[in-house]
Amino acid sequence: MPEADDLTTGTWTAQSPGAGDVVHVRACRFEIVAGPDAGLARTFAAPTLRIGRAGTDLVLSDRKVSTLHFEIALEEQGYRVRDLGSTNGTFVQGVRVLDGFVQPGALITLGDTTIRFAPEARSVELPLWPESRFESLVGTSTAMRRLFAEIDRIAGTDATVLVTGETGVGKELVAEAVHARSTRADGPFVVLDCGAVPRQLFEDQLFGHEAGAFTGAHKASAGVFELAEGGTVFLDEIGELPLDLQTRLLRVVESRQVRRIGGTRPIDCDVRIVAATHRDLAAEVNRGAFRSDLYYRIAVVHLTVAPLRDRMQDLPVLATHLLAQLGPSAPTSLPVEFLDWASKHGWPGNVRQLRNAIARAVALGDWSARTNVVAKGASPSAPSLDIDLSVPFRDAKQRLVDEFDRRYITALLDAHRGNVSAAARAAGIDRMSIYKAIQRLGLDPRAE
Repeated sequence: MPEADDLTTGTWTAQSPGAGDVVHVRACRFEIVAGPDAGLARTFAAPTLRIGRAGTDLVLSDRKVSTLHFEIALEEQGYRVRDLGSTNGTFVQGVRVLDGFVQPGALITLGDTTIRFAPEARSVELPLWPESRFESLVGTSTAMRRLFAEIDRIAGTDATVLVTGETGVGKELVAEAVHARSTRADGPFVVLDCGAVPRQLFEDQLFGHEAGAFTGAHKASAGVFELAEGGTVFLDEIGELPLDLQTRLLRVVESRQVRRIGGTRPIDCDVRIVAATHRDLAAEVNRGAFRSDLYYRIAVVHLTVAPLRDRMQDLPVLATHLLAQLGPSAPTSLPVEFLDWASKHGWPGNVRQLRNAIARAVALGDWSARTNVVAKGASPSAPSLDIDLSVPFRDAKQRLVDEFDRRYITALLDAHRGNVSAAARAAGIDRMSIYKAIQRLGLDPRAE
């Protein structure tokens, strides 16, 4: 196969007899040519390889090497080296590198150690999911179909899962898919957003409390681990968890037992743990902001969701899927001009931003004005306005703002079937803002 002979390619997609579409991942050899481990050589074949002093694919004894020092991601474009916030840096051919591509045969230096990176002609095959949908996830790209296949492979186990990716890529949907495909699918799926819990309430939310444990604790209350009994607990944005609570969480992850605040007895919790974060936890470990032992416990399986800008071939099917979620009042198809503009946009807010753009266009009833203006780099314009000069400026402006808020919040809640928490996450605002808008605008107060 031509790709196998082209050592500058880390991965490539092909068809395998009897296996359908597969992605080939090249085997790579790491030869230590200098340092305490000189003479050591190891070969790996995996999409991402990490090097450091503990808990990595290649473990070094060099004391100047950080716990999680750097990683190499094998991509179609080549081999991407990324420093993981190491103390002493990662150098390629003598040049310090934070994030960049290296050539086969490159010498990589970390601490007193120098490694020769030597890709080989042989490769391993990893399956791709045969369809563009997987539970609530949608995508036709290699990255997403590989993710779908990986979820399907590990869902039936009870392994703890860490989902990483930028804000807005759909990490909670990945967690829901893991739960839905697991043997715990009939059990509860309980979410704790660690980024939204006030510091003083973290422990109570995680572990619960007994009656009288503190002022105002009139009755006992269960934490998320008890509430998820027999199912899955999803710890969203686990990187926001304070260090002192990370120690307690580690005990729970290891023992599957919790002790309520004010309680004296341990309570068994039969749960699977899925965690997610937009932070680089490896870098957090190196700077002492996240416990390494907890990191290793929650990252037994590590799933990464690629940003939308790196899988733009997903955009047509994804946008159509998001449009359908807005309910029967939304159009059945997307205007061509919107898709043309969307395909050229960078989408820093990822899928969440795309969903908001579609919901806003539906709420305003104007696709072309929005896309044409935004495509030129200006601010989105409103639809044509009826100006009543008999009304004071401030009142007229407030009427227009209220009308936009009413249509936007209505479409947002419709898209999330009245779930205020999900709507707030999608819109990038806090729940109280939505509740206040519901009250101020006289909208349906039954949203939960």
